[in-house]
Amino acid sequence: MASFLFDSARSSLCSAAPVREGVRSVPPSFAAGSGAFAAAPVSGLGRKTFAASVVENVSRSRVSPFFAPSAGEKVYDAMYYLKAALAGGICCSITHGGLTPVDVVKTRMQLDPAKYPSMIGGFGKIAGEEGAAALLTGLGPTAFGYFVQGWFKFGGVEFFKIQFVNALGEEKAWDNRNNIYLASAAGAEVIADVFLCPLEATRIRLVSNPSYANGMMAAMGKMAAEEGVVGAFYSGFFPILCKQVPYTMAKFAVQGAAAEQIYKSMGTEPTKCSGSTNITVSLGSGVIAGVAAAIISHPADTLLSKINKAGAGGDGGMLSRLSNIAAETGFVKLCTQGLGARCVMIGTLTAGQFAIFDSVLGAVGASKYHFHKPEGK
Repeated sequence: MASFLFDSARSSLCSAAPVREGVRSVPPSFAAGSGAFAAAPVSGLGRKTFAASVVENVSRSRVSPFFAPSAGEKVYDAMYYLKAALAGGICCSITHGGLTPVDVVKTRMQLDPAKYPSMIGGFGKIAGEEGAAALLTGLGPTAFGYFVQGWFKFGGVEFFKIQFVNALGEEKAWDNRNNIYLASAAGAEVIADVFLCPLEATRIRLVSNPSYANGMMAAMGKMAAEEGVVGAFYSGFFPILCKQVPYTMAKFAVQGAAAEQIYKSMGTEPTKCSGSTNITVSLGSGVIAGVAAAIISHPADTLLSKINKAGAGGDGGMLSRLSNIAAETGFVKLCTQGLGARCVMIGTLTAGQFAIFDSVLGAVGASKYHFHKPEGK
């Protein structure tokens, strides 16, 4: 899977302009953007759109000293984005796959809170009634789905982030770094969710009904035959967007702000630290970001778990079913059912993701892009 995605993306990316001063321009097909992203004006650009500014900067092969990686190659070109995407796929697949038992218990608590009132009790009840292997239900679609999602999410965030810096310039990018994190995360996550949604629907179906099918492919085939492709795999697309987009925005923005404060308290910055120090900071800031992101996105996560349970919300359309589920569950329960388990899960996996992402980038000879405070600011 990694090889397929790597080769496919490389074929469209590798037409980038030649390296200049350690920074390579991006191909115009990506620089121009698409949809709302291309049309959205960026603060400080006046009437000029983000896409137009990027194209202009690409044509000028503009190079900024703002690109200051902590280690590895000082080149932010097509190959860097591929390496970032691969690192993102690996980190998300490992962390989500490793926390499958926690996710199984969390999902059961959301779907049947009377039977599974607590996380610790849920582990014991599932293992006792169904065997320990039941705690790994949905491991296949989880590991595979989040590899694909991580590929587009982490790779996309790095791509959009660097393009914003090129478009805005050094000083404006530093002043608007939080907004850049938010916009980059939102754009990358929307793309990633198109690929994640079918696999997340399959995971939830298997967790909610372990006897439904034997494995991911069998479950996907059965779901498509019974409900059609859209009904089976994209009924939860709206709630997954409501869950994942705010989650990812908070995840990257909070992690960036938390890491900045940690470095500030240490009296240093990423470019002056060793790789092990940067990974330690990524772990600490990742825990903070994960808990914040879990709380913000939890109501939508509950809705997503419930709507992918067969028959939930009645027989109407997606919005009608979501409305029925929300009314039946109640606002307080939407916000709190399984929240403790999810905070543990998301705090752990977010910390792990940022640490693994940095480690894999270093292993493949690249370095994560960090915002750098301009001289005199």
